[in-house]
Amino acid sequence: MIKKYLKRLIIVNKEAILMEVLAIRGLMQLLMKTRNTDEKWTREEKKEIKTHLKNIAKIIPAVVIFALPGGSFLLPMLAEALDRRKTRRPIKKEDPVNAKKIDLTP
Repeated sequence: MIKKYLKRLIIVNKEAILMEVLAIRGLMQLLMKTRNTDEKWTREEKKEIKTHLKNIAKIIPAVVIFALPGGSFLLPMLAEALDRRKTRRPIKKEDPVNAKKIDLTP
């Protein structure tokens, strides 16, 4: 129930949030890191994201939930809502034996 509410809140404000996120150089790439590469955010990256979101929350109050303590657990939901692609990017990992790229998408 809470997830649905938060997702709807993001979607209602998506245009404004997206505009602000794109205005900050490198923030969109940082937000999409987990969706594009399946790598987790480091502590420093989470701290940087939260700092930017605090600044965005001054303009768009709906974003404040992500800047609160524990808000980093909700960041993947924000990244999913702001992702402009319909599907996730296929993750390619190297096969150490043959040194060829293998597509692991379902």
